[in-house]
Formats: sequence, structure tokens, C-alpha cells
Amino acid sequence: MPAGPIAVTGSIATDHLMHFPGRFRDQLIAERLDRLSLSFLVDDLEIRRGGVAANIAFSLGVLGRRPVLVGAVGADFADYRSWLERHGVDCGGVLTVEGAHTPRFTCTTDDDQCQIASFYPGAMAASAGIDLAPVVASRGVSLVLVGASAPDAMLAHTAQAHRLGVPVAADPSQQLPRLDRDECRALVDGAAYLFTNEYEWELLLRRTGWSEREVTDRVGMRITTLGDKGARIAARAEAETQVDAVPARRIVDPTGVGDAFRAGFLAGLDSGLPVTAAAQLASLVATAVLESVGGQEWTLTAADARERLTDAYGPDAAAAITPHLRSPRAV
Repeated sequence: MPAGPIAVTGSIATDHLMHFPGRFRDQLIAERLDRLSLSFLVDDLEIRRGGVAANIAFSLGVLGRRPVLVGAVGADFADYRSWLERHGVDCGGVLTVEGAHTPRFTCTTDDDQCQIASFYPGAMAASAGIDLAPVVASRGVSLVLVGASAPDAMLAHTAQAHRLGVPVAADPSQQLPRLDRDECRALVDGAAYLFTNEYEWELLLRRTGWSEREVTDRVGMRITTLGDKGARIAARAEAETQVDAVPARRIVDPTGVGDAFRAGFLAGLDSGLPVTAAAQLASLVATAVLESVGGQEWTLTAADARERLTDAYGPDAAAAITPHLRSPRAV
């Protein structure tokens, strides 16, 4: 990966996270799904900072990078901006839309870690109007991650990055259900990196109409996260690599785990780690998020990181990766 900060585009939101003490599947009647009408009595509510782009940028900042956050927010963003800047995030690419609210993500998680969520876009509707050219020119951006946002913004920022000659990391994630075939193809084709989870990967194949090989041939590298089974990495003309997850000591909340993996992986590559080691670092950060509430509350000491990496991957991997946990938040 070339030197220079990573620009992270996508949603910036406030997360309202709830827990349902049961299993969603036990409440569903297969013969009545066409008339589904349910209300779940939850036993917990946590309000946290979130959004795909903000979560990724936060973890990149904590890992010692200097990411540039790109997205649209409301006038209520001041405290959130201060938080991100204190953790190493450059908010120079954030557009404030007067009279609009910063987006809201409302999510209920059951005992199986299944989730039902809704997202109110608010100011995000204006994000397509953000021009990447000044950000790239003024910050020397080396990579643009295009995360879930308003579909027109995702398409615009992908096209702008390609025109500017800046590599793209495609991360369509939650917006795949909203994208048609041509839109999916435009976001994926020519990307340096393609991030999905296992379910999103299958959905992306359906949406694009491309085979697994065709997608792999159109991107530099695709990274598919597999939950507690780790991640699978594939590139053209290379054998697939699978990296195991770092085992969780406790499972608290899966919100933001995928975002943390993306940040850890890109931070590792940006630090000069080989792909496998970058994925191991990513798995460590993802597990730290899984063990906390929200995507931006995780902490990790160097000593704990070394111990957990040693247990998961051996002492050589731990010795190679631990020096890259160089942020004050991670020492």
C-alpha cells in the first residue's frame, strides 16, 4: 500500500443499541411472514458513537494512522467531532448540514447475536455533494475506502477516486440490498480491495450476476469475514488464505466488529505487514470490539495484545504485530 493517509467515506451516525433476551427465530412463524408484525421488549439500551466510516476511521486513528473522515453530519456533531479528533481522526472531509440531524442507527441484538436494525440517514443524504478532489490533493490520500452511505454518494466517490488515480477499497456492506446490478458492478470493478462478510459476499454475487472468479479477477484482493471462523482472503492467481479469529473471552455486542476488522487490516498493510499478519491484527481488533459495547469503546494494551496474539497465532506473529499497536490508546 502506498504511503499517505486513508480517506474513509461512508456513514457517521449515533448508535442506539438494544438487547432482546431471547432468539428472534423463536418468534417467527414461517407461514405468516407476509404479515409480520412484532415488537420486542428489550432489557438494555446503550447510546454510542457509530457509523461505518466513523468506526473505521476511529480504529485507524487508535492504531496510529491519520485517517481522513469523509461524510455528512448535522449541526449536532460538535461533541462527536471532538471525540474523533482526540483519537487521531482528521475530520477535514466532514460536511455539516445545517437543519439536519446526524444519522441514527437503531439495532436490537438477540442471544444468538442476530440483529434487526434500521437506519435514519438524516444529513447523509447530502454526502454525494462532497468532492474528494480537494481532500485527496490537500492530504496526499493514498487509498479511499468507500463504505456504506447514500448510494449516490458511494457511486460518486468511487468514480471520483478512480478518476483521481487513487486506489479504492470497496465496502458496500449494509447498502447491498439497495443497489441494483449496475451499481454493484460499478462499486466493485477495479477496486484494490473488496470487503464483505460471508452473507454479503453471497448477496453481492447475486446482485452483480458475476461468478466468484469474475469478481476476484476484477479486484486486487477480496477479504471476506467469517465471524468466529476468521476471514478468507483471495487475490488473482493466488491460493485463498484463511486466518483464524482471535477467540473472544466474552461476547458483548457485535456492532462495529466488521468495521474494526477493516481498520485493522488496512492499518496493518499501511504499516508494512504482510497480508496474513495484517489479517491477524484485524482479527485482534475485531475481537476487542466484540468484547465491548459499540464500535468505538475498545481498549487494548500492548501486553494484552501480545498475549492474545501469541495464544492465537504463536510468538513469532505476536512479535511481528505488537510493535504496530503504537497509539497511546493501545499501549
